[in-house]
Amino acid sequence: MFGNILLRIVAVFAASGLGVIGAGSIAGISVAKAVTVAGLTAVAAVVEKLARGFMNDGKLSLDEINSAFAAVDVNSKTAADLQVDANQSGTTITIEPKDKKDDPNYN
Repeated sequence: MFGNILLRIVAVFAASGLGVIGAGSIAGISVAKAVTVAGLTAVAAVVEKLARGFMNDGKLSLDEINSAFAAVDVNSKTAADLQVDANQSGTTITIEPKDKKDDPNYN
């Protein structure tokens, strides 16, 4: 699990850092500095959420890990987001929680 979290943190840095390359050059900031600041800011947000989840009970569940990464992923959808999308399109959806005992990745 540690390796997965580490790789996901690297992905957060890359996704957040690459998104500001153009903005940094427009603002007169070096590309390297803009990428570093954006990447480290996103990584700090994820690490803080992981730390808070760990402080709660001394372990991280898959839900806590996914929630920490979803916080910086602007393309992720929560159950509330899916419900709003369904309401706007005039459809009805039912979102049921997954039974955690059947999930092999749940700790």
